[in-house]
Amino acid sequence: MSQFSSEDEAELQSLLRELLKSVKDRISGAPSVECAEEILLHLEETDKNFHNYEFVKYLRAYVEKSLGTVIEEETENFTRGDGHAIGTGQDTLGHTVTKRTRESAQYKQMMQTLKQTMMVVVESLINKFEEDQLKKEEMDRKSQHEQSSSHYTDNCSDSDSSFNQSYAFIKHEQLQVIAEKLDPGRPREVRLEALQSLCYAPPSDVLSCESWTGLRRNLSAALTDPDPELSDKVLQFFAKTFSSSPLNVTKDIYSTIAKSLEAHFLYHKLSFPSGSTSIDANRPDMARLLKQMRLMNDFQKEVTTFWIRHPEKYMEEIIENTLSLLALHSEQGMSSPGSEKSLEPIHLISLLDIKATWFKKWMHGYYSRTVVLRLLERKYKSLIVNALQQCIYYFDSCDSVREETLEIIHSHEHQQIGPARRTLYTSKELEFVYFVHSLCVLGRLVMYTNGRKLFPIKVKKRRDPVTLTDLVVILINIMYQHPKPSCGETTHADSLSPTNLVMEVLRTLCDRTECAVECLYQIPVIETLLAPVITLLKGKLPKLNSLESALTHIADTLARIATTERGLSLLLYDRNLVSAEGESISAAHLVVQFTQRLLAKELHVFSELEIPPAVSGAFIFVCRQMYNTCEGLEVLRPYSLHECIAKAWRTTSSVSERVPTPVPGAPPVITSQELQSVVAWEEMLLDNLLNFAATPKGLLLLQQTGAINECVTYMFSRFTKKLQVSRCEKFGYGVMVTQVAATAPGIAALQSSGFVQTIVVELWSALECGREDVRVVHPKSTPMDPIDRSCLKSFLSLVNLLSSPHAVWELLGHRELPNKTEYNLREMATSVLDLMDRLIIINSDAKIHSLFNYEQSHTFGLRLLSVLCCNLDSFLLLESQYKLSELLLQGQRDNVTEPPSGEGEFIIDGLSVERNHILIRIGTVGGPSERRLPPRALQKGNDPYPWPMVSTYPLPKYYILDMPKTLRPKQESEISAFLASSKETERDASWMDDCRRQFCKIMATKSNTLTGYVLADLLERVVLHLSSSSTDCFFPPAEYKVVDHSVKTRSLSSVEQLGVGISLRYGKFLKLLREDSEQDLCLLLKHCQEFLSQQRVSVTSELSCFQDGYPGHDWFASTVFLLMHGDVGRSLSLLLRFSRLLPSAFLWPPRLHSSVHLPIEIAQSGIHPIYSCTAHYVEMLLKAEVPLVFSAFRMSGFTPSQICIQWLGQCFWNYLDWPEICHYVAICIIMGPDYQVYMCISALRHLQQDILQHTQTQDLQVFLKEEPIHGFRVSNYLEYMEGLERNYRSMVLSDMRSILPRSS
Repeated sequence: MSQFSSEDEAELQSLLRELLKSVKDRISGAPSVECAEEILLHLEETDKNFHNYEFVKYLRAYVEKSLGTVIEEETENFTRGDGHAIGTGQDTLGHTVTKRTRESAQYKQMMQTLKQTMMVVVESLINKFEEDQLKKEEMDRKSQHEQSSSHYTDNCSDSDSSFNQSYAFIKHEQLQVIAEKLDPGRPREVRLEALQSLCYAPPSDVLSCESWTGLRRNLSAALTDPDPELSDKVLQFFAKTFSSSPLNVTKDIYSTIAKSLEAHFLYHKLSFPSGSTSIDANRPDMARLLKQMRLMNDFQKEVTTFWIRHPEKYMEEIIENTLSLLALHSEQGMSSPGSEKSLEPIHLISLLDIKATWFKKWMHGYYSRTVVLRLLERKYKSLIVNALQQCIYYFDSCDSVREETLEIIHSHEHQQIGPARRTLYTSKELEFVYFVHSLCVLGRLVMYTNGRKLFPIKVKKRRDPVTLTDLVVILINIMYQHPKPSCGETTHADSLSPTNLVMEVLRTLCDRTECAVECLYQIPVIETLLAPVITLLKGKLPKLNSLESALTHIADTLARIATTERGLSLLLYDRNLVSAEGESISAAHLVVQFTQRLLAKELHVFSELEIPPAVSGAFIFVCRQMYNTCEGLEVLRPYSLHECIAKAWRTTSSVSERVPTPVPGAPPVITSQELQSVVAWEEMLLDNLLNFAATPKGLLLLQQTGAINECVTYMFSRFTKKLQVSRCEKFGYGVMVTQVAATAPGIAALQSSGFVQTIVVELWSALECGREDVRVVHPKSTPMDPIDRSCLKSFLSLVNLLSSPHAVWELLGHRELPNKTEYNLREMATSVLDLMDRLIIINSDAKIHSLFNYEQSHTFGLRLLSVLCCNLDSFLLLESQYKLSELLLQGQRDNVTEPPSGEGEFIIDGLSVERNHILIRIGTVGGPSERRLPPRALQKGNDPYPWPMVSTYPLPKYYILDMPKTLRPKQESEISAFLASSKETERDASWMDDCRRQFCKIMATKSNTLTGYVLADLLERVVLHLSSSSTDCFFPPAEYKVVDHSVKTRSLSSVEQLGVGISLRYGKFLKLLREDSEQDLCLLLKHCQEFLSQQRVSVTSELSCFQDGYPGHDWFASTVFLLMHGDVGRSLSLLLRFSRLLPSAFLWPPRLHSSVHLPIEIAQSGIHPIYSCTAHYVEMLLKAEVPLVFSAFRMSGFTPSQICIQWLGQCFWNYLDWPEICHYVAICIIMGPDYQVYMCISALRHLQQDILQHTQTQDLQVFLKEEPIHGFRVSNYLEYMEGLERNYRSMVLSDMRSILPRSS
């Protein structure tokens, strides 16, 4: 083994010195010797240049030279002895060879030699360091030169080495000498020199020395010394400690400063300035206190970032020392303004940290907040009492103090502008900064549950303790005392404004549900907020320093309250406010009355004041937060606010339109700023009008204003910019677009605005264009799903848009496909008709060749077609215009192999599977137990698609399930017996009540018997009884003579003929119709058309739904025809009588299509009462009864009204089994039309788990439209529906009755 020579030792010493120089920055930043050692020990892990250091290279070469032979021998022995290659045993080989090498004699000798040599090298370095240190001290004494506080020299190497400024160590004996020199009895120069030496020493060494207790006592004495140089040096040492030491070290320093300040304020009373006097921050004693408090405050704000990594007792010590200091002089702090006051620590920290940032940070994390609140509750509650007392004092102070607030705010906002900082503070300024600090502390405190538990608080000069509600009322009143803005200002946005500080607290409380419930959703708070509004409604001017500012902030707070369910309920239903007329009404009524008068400019007290539109807009926004919900619209609807806003919009719009074109040289009629304000006001009114479209009934009101096109255009402009609906909305315009698209005028407005074109172009870009510009760098992945994720959003947008048959009628009705002979590859689809032509009806090679991604794009189109065909009316239109069935069948026939002989086999691919699914969906009718739809997914194994392929009609029997046998036992006699026994009493008023009881009893126990002829007889008798009663008849009687030969000349449209075919197939499957029933059903439909056409008004409109009568098929008449087993006479008789009853308005959609019975504006609107009434209450009740489902709809961008009008429009065909459809019709006729609403709520409640699951998978609308309602039975939910009737009938049924002018 080679030994080290003296030359080797010298080289090692040089290399080690170079290594230390290279890592000097790392070592000098270490807080202690232990940390420096850790840095060096883990240098290989943290320094990427570790293996490039010459010292490391030298050691590696030495190890290889010493152990290379040993390692080679051990490796050979291992591989030869174990008899296997290294391969997978690589880890075992390395471990074994390393272990044997370390056990060898060569390794032990190498380590012993290396240790001895390195000890000699390190000893030499240390001796060199001590010699250099003594030389340096001698030179310092001779020159008597003080070194800079930021740069100092620690000679730890040769004088020519740059490492001599990096790191220093100090011995305990030296610290003992320094502690003795710092004794207060020593001369100033000696103490100053000792402090200078202390500043050079590592803080960790100082705090860990044995003499720290005495040193700390002497440092505290120096901290309070009148000599500023001494105290500054101590603060310099403390600041260095804070920045470079762990918490277990810095907590002692912090405690020293806190206790020193506490002792100073206890034994040295500082007078509080009074009158015109002020305190001077440059005064030596005040400057010393402020510097110490500043250092503490800086530490307070930084310590939160790391104290969680240390024991809680350290944090608790810091918090307790702080609270103990700030809670001093509590009795004087609560004294009256006239008594002599002392300057307290809380005043100084308020000056330094006026918005209490330290407290906000301490309260942010649960780790520290728990300790703060516990100490405040047990020991330092006086701190909160003083803060509350200060806010009350500010509120109760005279007007002169408040009027000077603006000047104080301005001076504090700009106190650091200029070469010199402001140093003089008057008593009023100190009181104000203390008030701001207190307000911020209280605002943060009430955010948390345990903070609110500190209330109520007993304060002086108040008989009762101050509750949370009292505090909020005080804060609101402070907001009302906003300083008057200076001339020319319209708002006062200074960050220290009391109004803005209070509004910040109120907004924070509004954003937290629990806080809002305990603090804001209280009657006294609402009364205080609305007190100025009530005063103005009485024709008086409230005592407010800034009326415009106060009203704007009131509206802002009310709007935030209205965004939550609890807050909205409080505003709508708590009738504890007294109106201008002296009656008790809710806050919502007051707000809407005030808003109406603002818009109409009927408030006479404003005649002399120029109230800007912003105030009106703020109160409209409060109303909007209410009327964009179903329950809010119910309360506000009597005020016709939509008409008021529309009138104001028209007035404003006419002003902007009348602005003449500027003429060069002529003075402008209106300035650009005025024009901008007019345009902004116009857009604000449009925005608020648009939000009526958030609910079905609100959309009807919007349509009646005549501004729906302008509103939708405005929505489109915001939608393209990806803007939110409002500051209080979490979602975009998706739900509103879906709501608008459910109606004929809505989809027409979307089409004219360009919205539909934008969606189609976005889809085409995602589907066909892709990311061409980056495909080389980021190649597009091959889609694995039928609809790629990049196209899913566009797909769902189209589904939402085309969900209603009205949308399909308006966008595709009477429109032929282009069917071009050639398509340009750059030609993009820009309309739904283009999508139908290019993606769905692909009937030529030209269309195939025009697609870059034929299979993916065509699959997308077929998926969209499948969803569209779920709506029977939409399917009938597409089938009648484009012959979908023939096209799909031909596609299946073309998709077969061509063998040399025999029939070809179907090619199973994505397109054939999708076509097969659609053909079966449109070729069969039935509920979940009546038909079988094949899945789209392939199976593993030899037969990936075991379901029969369809290439011709009729369908294979596999897809048509057998009808369950209906029981015809003696149980049927129960309802028959009731009908037979009650013939004599049928005209009695109580007969209907008995019938309902009997019906409910049978539904609850033997609902499966209530089918067939028994149900037909029951419905016939019920309709006959109700139509014979003048009180039960809702519509006036209509003369109609049933003459078959006159109606036989009428012809059914192609849509109706296809509907007849579907109805006949279903009836034959159910074994309810004969083979020759087609003529009877056609005759019934012609009679219905003739009868209803006599009760329609003439409507001049471009909407497709008004062109040729009712555009869809009469599914209710077909349902009645099946109920009556194909008896056209009984069916027509029942329908004619039924047409006089209220349920006919909602169960029979063609009944009120542009009917004379409706108000003319509703008849011409194109919005059916099923949508504006039934669907409206479905959404309203769903929110109250099944809130999770309602939220799921909101998140998905779909609406409950969309799926409900589809269910109801086709009488639940394809969604429920036939017995449940019969029960649906029966329950709405016998129990009342409001049961239509309860039926939908029950179905959605039944689907709750599925709805929540499909909301997560982002296919809720597809699931609801394509899937039947599995497992739903009306009888199982009858009791639930009766409960809904008890709670909501008075509201729902009364609104259903109000559809006629005479009942409105």
